[in-house]
Amino acid sequence: MLRNQIDKIRLLFRKDRESYFCFYKILGFYPRNIQLYQQALLHKSTSIRSEKGRPLNNERLEFLGDAILDAIVGDIVYKHFEGRREGFLTNTRSKIVQRETLNKLAVEIGLDKLVKYSTRSSSHNSYMYGNAFEAFIGAIYLDQGYERCKRFMEEKIFKNYIDLDKMSRKEVNFKSKLIEWSQKSKVEVSFELIEQFLDEDYNPMFHTEIRIEGISAGKGTGYSKKESQQNAAQAALKKIKNDASFKEQIEATKAQNHLPENTEETDELTEETLIEENLETILPVENPETDECKGE
Repeated sequence: MLRNQIDKIRLLFRKDRESYFCFYKILGFYPRNIQLYQQALLHKSTSIRSEKGRPLNNERLEFLGDAILDAIVGDIVYKHFEGRREGFLTNTRSKIVQRETLNKLAVEIGLDKLVKYSTRSSSHNSYMYGNAFEAFIGAIYLDQGYERCKRFMEEKIFKNYIDLDKMSRKEVNFKSKLIEWSQKSKVEVSFELIEQFLDEDYNPMFHTEIRIEGISAGKGTGYSKKESQQNAAQAALKKIKNDASFKEQIEATKAQNHLPENTEETDELTEETLIEENLETILPVENPETDECKGE
């Protein structure tokens, strides 16, 4: 509290104080290094460069924020759901840190109005605001540390926008999301049951592997085939999102692998699975015009 008051007094003598006040409304505290927060809102399409000629965007901060967010949300979920199984905790955390949720949170706190991007790229990147939210978390961490970052999530985000008990009951169909992605990307996806076994309490377990264009993309275990497929799909989606070399490998294999009979079989499987799983439509977030903070 005292620190905030001191920072507020100092701001009265700054020319860029409007930018600080703008971020204060979102954060609940004044930034120390405002450049971090401004960079967190720079999409790579802006083509802005530093004085040394290096591209300035939020990708590195997004990478950092993704890791910090996983740790903070995992911490909060672990303490809230005492005694629950690891699988339940993992799924609940995933529902919170998935792109759709982060997109909505970014809009709720007003980040969507501050993100700078090329209008040409905005229509092709429906997760731009969710990525900016992660970068924003990375900026808070570098500027104020882990504890302040966690407090922001608890007091500003969870308290106002996330009902943990309700979120834990929400069904997220990772399998359908993967199939939807495969259709848009025109790649073949298969779900293969590779093992059945008993756990230490003699409950049946299922182990599923997902292959994309014949390449192993993710594995998952569950107490039913459906659960193991969902967990495998979740792992595959995470790999697609985070592993650029894996996506390049898929594209290269796809170019070599166009056998008509394989394509026909996959089309049939895809249509069948979509009907079974009642594919969830991913609602695009509207891209309002930017209304960026003044400053710098």
